[in-house]
Amino acid sequence: MSETLPTVLDIEASGFGRGSYPIEVGIARADGSCCAFLIQPLEEWTHWDPKAELLHGISRERLRAEGHPVQQVAQWLNDELSRLGKAYSDSWGYDNTWLSLLFHHAGMLPRFRLEALRILLSEEQQALWSHTKESMIAERDINRHRAGEDARLLQLTYQRTRLLTER
Repeated sequence: MSETLPTVLDIEASGFGRGSYPIEVGIARADGSCCAFLIQPLEEWTHWDPKAELLHGISRERLRAEGHPVQQVAQWLNDELSRLGKAYSDSWGYDNTWLSLLFHHAGMLPRFRLEALRILLSEEQQALWSHTKESMIAERDINRHRAGEDARLLQLTYQRTRLLTER
């Protein structure tokens, strides 16, 4: 029996805290496929943390050249997620804040909810989470701190912890 995987959303940002903004959003769909978009920073989005850039490897110049306008990214998210009504995030506090900022500046309302991934996890899954996630990174050679791949990593970790706890 194949289970439906949760749809996972991940956001990379210019840094953490006040003034930070989303620079890439990615989703891993229920079928395991994933997709991500770079986001063109608005003029007023000036915060930039060089430590964050070291993690995700995305420069402001690349965002200006390859990023998509905030309205386009918000519309894509609504098109992808409105039918489902929700997606899950492992960093709900940060991701929800950045998502709200994106939709606010796009002049749109999200037609889905973002929920904390941990609400799907049993205590047993939570206990296995960190070790399982590290194993998945090693096994799959996942490019960390890129939104699409991080979303898929979370989805795969969810699936593996579920299998481990159902035995």
